[in-house]
Amino acid sequence: MKTFTDSAGRTWTVSLTIDAAKRVKGLLDVNLLELEAGDPPLLTRLGTDVILLCDVIFALIKPQADAAGVSDEQFGAALGGEVILAAQTAFYEELVDFFRKLGRTDLAKAVDAQRRMIDLAVARIETRIDKLDLEAAVETTLGEPSTNSPPSSASTPAR
Repeated sequence: MKTFTDSAGRTWTVSLTIDAAKRVKGLLDVNLLELEAGDPPLLTRLGTDVILLCDVIFALIKPQADAAGVSDEQFGAALGGEVILAAQTAFYEELVDFFRKLGRTDLAKAVDAQRRMIDLAVARIETRIDKLDLEAAVETTLGEPSTNSPPSSASTPAR
């Protein structure tokens, strides 16, 4: 079981069990036990669709949220970027543990690879952005002011 704390200071425990997987499937029609299913695969969708990821995490912690009187909307309101990253990390770690203990090391490795791929993609994009010469890009896009522009209406003779 992995934990994260939302921006309201509530600590949530992410636990993947068969009961939790059935709850996610019942609420969202998402089968966490078939990460490779779909096009794109569920594992990829979870890594790229933040809303889906947060909905899955809420379904996993729903019994805790119900006991605390926290609605889906209240939970979502307490999920800023930093909290989503912490929740995603807890979720992925829980998936890896679940599949390792189930003897499905292939799926555990796939989840680890997905996490690494996201981290590498973010780092690569940051590097490319850091290398951008924004001033040159603006000059290229806008170009130099044209000296061949039509004369203003004030200097155009009336007909």
